[in-house]
Amino acid sequence: MITKQEDPRTMNTQALYQTDFPLPGRRQGKVRDIYAIEATADASGQVLIIATDRISAFDVVLPTPVAGKGRLLTQISASWFDLVRSWGIIEDHLISTDPADIPGLSDEQRQLLIERVMVCRPAKVVPVECVVRGYIAGSGWSQYSQDGTICGIKLPDGLKRAERLPEPIFTPTTKADTGHDEPMSFDEVCSTLSHALAERLRDISLQIYKQAAEYALERGLILADTKLEFGFALDDKGKPTDELILIDEIFTPDSSRYWPADSYEPGVEPFSFDKQYVRNYLQELVDAGKWDKTPPGPELTPFVVENTLKRYAQVKSKLFG
Repeated sequence: MITKQEDPRTMNTQALYQTDFPLPGRRQGKVRDIYAIEATADASGQVLIIATDRISAFDVVLPTPVAGKGRLLTQISASWFDLVRSWGIIEDHLISTDPADIPGLSDEQRQLLIERVMVCRPAKVVPVECVVRGYIAGSGWSQYSQDGTICGIKLPDGLKRAERLPEPIFTPTTKADTGHDEPMSFDEVCSTLSHALAERLRDISLQIYKQAAEYALERGLILADTKLEFGFALDDKGKPTDELILIDEIFTPDSSRYWPADSYEPGVEPFSFDKQYVRNYLQELVDAGKWDKTPPGPELTPFVVENTLKRYAQVKSKLFG
């Protein structure tokens, strides 16, 4: 079963809100539906990740889909995976984005998944979200405004909202199955994992972010901050190896903040090419007493849906054409 909703912008396009394919291991995240592709005599087991058109904010999945968003997320992630792989820093989980590589589906089902799927190597997920900030915004700005720190890192006094930091900083969070991810100090990451692995995650995250931020800036976008996830690749028997790989999505407008470089000004709330636009709309509802940030989330207006999709499309166009 495929649950689809009409796109508010046009009667001819439908949004993919959720899926229920005849494949094993179905799990549903905030945005992605995940299945297992079982091992055969010719191939080892893989993971199927489908980007739907769901959108979440404040850890609540909203009832209104953004038609086409899942396709943009997949295209952006796949392009970034290709680029990061070419830098030789770390490998990743992406094998294919071709629905033809998914066994057990009909041609009609595969047609629905064009530009929405990533067939991936399975991995044991590292239970830490690796957040890197090059600019001070969002929850980082809120924390800095209170005590001058982010995740235990003391920052210079007098920074303005959205100001560029002297150097990018590693500000990890917990990886919660439900509820909010909570900030972690580097010492807490060391206690949760190991000192060696914590250092490795920090150094790789900072290196990838710096190169990605430079690439984006050359194309007119500021990559203000991002979230990266890692895992250890599994062998044919399903046991973790020592190979650390990038997983999930990378540098999409769902997981990163993008600002236009040509209008950027420290101290001023930047125009956002990312999910912050939706958060700002929802915060207005919260401030007006129309929502309390708990499920169910409010419907998005057609205007907000259209402008959200437009911003995601602009990120793809600016970065990769």
